[in-house]
Amino acid sequence: MPQAKQTILVVDRETDFLDWAKHQLENPEVRVLTETASDTAFKTFGIENPDLVLAEMHLHPSSGLELLARIRKQSPNAMVIITSAYGSNQGVIESMKLGAFDFVRKEQLPFNLKLIVDSALKERAEMQAAAPFKPVLTVDEHKDEIVGKSEAMQQVFKMIGRVAASEAPIMITGESGSGKELVARAIHHYSHRSSRAFLAINCAAIPESLLESELFGHERGAFTGAHNQRIGRFEQCDKGTLFLDEIGEMPLSTQSKLLRVLQEGEFSRVGGNETIHTDVRIVCATNKNLEDEILKRTFREDLFYRLNVVRIHLPPLRVRREDIQLLAEYFLQKIANQRHRPLLKLSEEAVRALEAYLWPGNVRELENTMQRAAVLAASDILLPKDIPLGQAAPAERGVSESAPTPAPVDTFASVATSQLTIDAAIDRLFETAATDEAIQLLPWLEREFTFKAMQRTGNNQVQAARLLGITRATLRKRLERNGQLGDEDEI
Repeated sequence: MPQAKQTILVVDRETDFLDWAKHQLENPEVRVLTETASDTAFKTFGIENPDLVLAEMHLHPSSGLELLARIRKQSPNAMVIITSAYGSNQGVIESMKLGAFDFVRKEQLPFNLKLIVDSALKERAEMQAAAPFKPVLTVDEHKDEIVGKSEAMQQVFKMIGRVAASEAPIMITGESGSGKELVARAIHHYSHRSSRAFLAINCAAIPESLLESELFGHERGAFTGAHNQRIGRFEQCDKGTLFLDEIGEMPLSTQSKLLRVLQEGEFSRVGGNETIHTDVRIVCATNKNLEDEILKRTFREDLFYRLNVVRIHLPPLRVRREDIQLLAEYFLQKIANQRHRPLLKLSEEAVRALEAYLWPGNVRELENTMQRAAVLAASDILLPKDIPLGQAAPAERGVSESAPTPAPVDTFASVATSQLTIDAAIDRLFETAATDEAIQLLPWLEREFTFKAMQRTGNNQVQAARLLGITRATLRKRLERNGQLGDEDEI
């Protein structure tokens, strides 16, 4: 069966230009229609439904921009290129704002016309071939904003249901961007405190000198700049829930005062003597290993056991790929509702691309990616090229911009490649361990990292312990356990 021709509608007041464009573009696979006025061009568009419109900006009786707006209103996926012999920067911006595929100055057309048109026709063909993937959720089904059907997330939902009605402190762990605050809000929503305040504070975002005042308040004159009394979060949140994000960043001096609140339910404002009683449920979150922070003496052990009564771990997005389409659709629906715009749909190829990506920034990175895609989308069906994967800033991915990427280990040749990301290396290690029952992954990693640290530091235990982020005593235990401690290591 012969392939249907693609149709181009060229609109310009100059008949010489129309004849030239038709000569340049028409071939056995492409037919070219021409019009000299915007009103007749719009009628032709409605009858012929061309694959591409090439329209001059300065038309009569209405402008090319008005024609573009009418066409896009009638057919939101229409491909329109605006041309102009003397277009302004404002005209370029307005054209793209109205949904033009491109804006081209006429002096560029002799060199770029075929290239630009071929690109537009190719995208049109891809758009027509791409069927939208069947949606699998609605926003109403996820009013708490926690989206997921994977087994890992079902366990999280069950834990929320079990602990919400209790008064026990909750510790939520997981990588940056995995949605820890949403879990905290859900716990509050389903608790008997739901009618009272839920306040969140990021311990890493507030300077150490101000964090204590932020939490407990201060009296007038307590320190330089304290011109008035301040009510802290614990007072504001009485009978409610206080969410302490990045609890591992809290300084030791503030940890001591927090411990007293947890034990006695009372505190004093900074610079004050009055004892204030409060009834606050604490939910905290961290992406650090607090057990390691205890060994490094940066986190109080007694506070840890007070906070770690119930622990909920949020899995990273890369291990629950069946949730990626759900989340992407949720964010697109949310964007459409907020901006009062038509809902964008995901093509099957776009879903496959999303599911193949590792998402180092987790759910936060996926949300930001969907927001960028919605802003830049030229049609109502998102293709893979419309989705800017891997363009999240380091802060969005939970990765320090200055942090070096650890070198991969050199045992397991299949993993030893500098092109692998940390996440990919971990996935490959798991795959290798799953196929070889003799491999005990965690003991092997401990042994290899300990050996490499000692080798890198010339058997200097102090430097090796610092490199590994552990105490020297812990390092010596590992060396003894792995038979790596010799007389020459007594440094």
